[in-house]
Amino acid sequence: MTNLGDIIGQDRPVGRLRQMLAGRRMPHALLLVGPDGVGKRTTATALAKILLCGKAGQKHEACGKCDDCRMMDAGTHADLHIIYKELAKFHDDQQVRDRKMQELSIDVVRDFLIEPAYRTPDRGRGKVFIVQDAELMSEPAQNALLKTLEEPPAGVTIILTAQRQEDLLATTISRCGVVRFGPLPEDFLIARLAESQISPPEAAFWAAFTGGSLGQAMRFSAMDIYDLKVKAVRRLGGADAAGAADFSDELVKASDEIAKSLLSEAKKAYKVDMSESVASRSACELLVRLIAAAFQDAMNLSASSGQKLVNFDQAAEIAALAGRFPPDQLARIVEQLSQYEYILWQHNVNQKLLWDNICITCLAGRAVEV
Repeated sequence: MTNLGDIIGQDRPVGRLRQMLAGRRMPHALLLVGPDGVGKRTTATALAKILLCGKAGQKHEACGKCDDCRMMDAGTHADLHIIYKELAKFHDDQQVRDRKMQELSIDVVRDFLIEPAYRTPDRGRGKVFIVQDAELMSEPAQNALLKTLEEPPAGVTIILTAQRQEDLLATTISRCGVVRFGPLPEDFLIARLAESQISPPEAAFWAAFTGGSLGQAMRFSAMDIYDLKVKAVRRLGGADAAGAADFSDELVKASDEIAKSLLSEAKKAYKVDMSESVASRSACELLVRLIAAAFQDAMNLSASSGQKLVNFDQAAEIAALAGRFPPDQLARIVEQLSQYEYILWQHNVNQKLLWDNICITCLAGRAVEV
């Protein structure tokens, strides 16, 4: 398990946490907020290791040798509790287990956080609860947690991680010490991806596409979809509206393959079955984002904005795409793709029809009602 001193690229938030530890002013509730995949969860577990270490000294770093540290490294420490929405699958109530896991419900928060917080620690030093994707907590769940956040039992620390502070209730935020995380440097991401034998062009693309998110870059690169991205951008740069149907069929097939990968990933990571509907929509969303990035590049190039291309590895194709549409039309296409992404999650739509419409928009440059 990573120690706090091993966190790279987040000197400011790590420094603030060290100041809290040194001044013995560590809040009993923390909110680590920032983009997905930039080290919030890793930092939360590293901090938990310090708080639960039996021999953490004046340097405020876990010793790495005591029984508590060994259990933390093995992922078996009884006083570290990781809270995430998929815990619903392990709830005692069958009705809770059968619900779609689209939010972190009050049932999960009550049974896996609030009630355990008031039980005696197994190891005696205290307890740490890490709530992943805290913005997914329902309003009832957040309201139920307020008292525990404000006045937890002695020795209990609650760490929330979230991408956007504004997605949480103001009452939840007010009870936490907020620590902000920023994007990681692209050079750092590229170097880390290279360690996984990712080619330099692909590593640089994922570093730029994810906006400095190592977690997302590692995840996407492991899904083997870079070649799909290359083919899609090449198609967009040279295709015409007559090929919309074939392009749609290709993207439907690609979306299905990505959905299968997401289902397998969820099973491996959480030991639960992801909803096929959520997997399908998530796969579709990723493909739409990849396509939108190409049009955003083309718009910036056409408008001579000077902004660095995300698809720098296919500059010729982006230039061809920029030559197909004027800047204002490229902007409308980007906006329409965003609307398709919204429709994907807010409405029960036929995805084949959605892809047909996306392809018409991308190849003919006009919006289609879904």
